Amino acid sequence: MDYIIKGDSDCPIAEIHLQTHETVKIERGSMAYMSNVSIEGKMNSNKKGLGGVLGAIGRSLTSGESMFITEATGTSSNAFLGIAPAIPGKITCLKVQPNQHYYLNNGVFLACDGSVSYEMKSQSVGKALFGGSGGFFVMHTFGQGDVMVSAFGDILEIDVDEDHPITIDNEHVVAWDDSLNYEIKVASGTFGFTTGEGLVNAFHGNGKVYIQTRNIHNDIVNIG
Repeated sequence: MDYIIKGDSDCPIAEIHLQTHETVKIERGSMAYMSNVSIEGKMNSNKKGLGGVLGAIGRSLTSGESMFITEATGTSSNAFLGIAPAIPGKITCLKVQPNQHYYLNNGVFLACDGSVSYEMKSQSVGKALFGGSGGFFVMHTFGQGDVMVSAFGDILEIDVDEDHPITIDNEHVVAWDDSLNYEIKVASGTFGFTTGEGLVNAFHGNGKVYIQTRNIHNDIVNIG
C-alpha cells in the first residue's frame, strides 16, 4: 500500500495512492476525498448469498465495524484517495505476511490491501462474566499486504517475551501479534460489563502488542 499520512498528529488523514485496477478495502464512511478512483459498497463478508449477509451482520454486531465495506479501485496510474478515521488519534500500518499475522481489537480497522483479508474469532472471557456461554470477538488477519489501523491518541509498541508478560486494559489494546498467547480477564473489583471497562488482556510469549494512549470511554465520561 503506497500511502502518506497528512494533517497533524491528532487528526490525520491517510492518502492512499493507487495504480490502475489496484483495489483497497476501506472502512465504510472513511473516504474524505478521491481522484481517479471508483468506489463500490459491498457486504463486509467473504461469503456470498445469505451466508454473506449473515456474516456481515454478525461482523458488524461483534466487532464494531460497519455491516458494509467500501472497495476503492484506481482508474488511472495516478489515482489517490484520502481516508479519515471516525475519532482523533494516530494511524499506523501493519505488515501482514505469511509468517506475520495480527489480531485487531474492536473498531480499529481502517483499510487494507485487496490481498489482505480477515475473519472474526470468538474470545472467551470465562464463566465469571458470561456464565460460560459467550465471549468477545476480534479480527484475525491473513494473506499478505498492509492493514491500516487507527487509534484514540497515540499508538505505542510494547515488546512481550517469556520473562516479561504484560497485562493491559482491554480499552487500550489496538492489535497484537498472533504468535502471542493471551487471555481476557475481569479486573479485580471492577464490574463495568456493558462498556468493556474492567476487562484486561494478559499477554505472554514472544511478540508485540500495539496500544492506544487514551481510553475513549473514560474520556467521554470525564467530559460529560
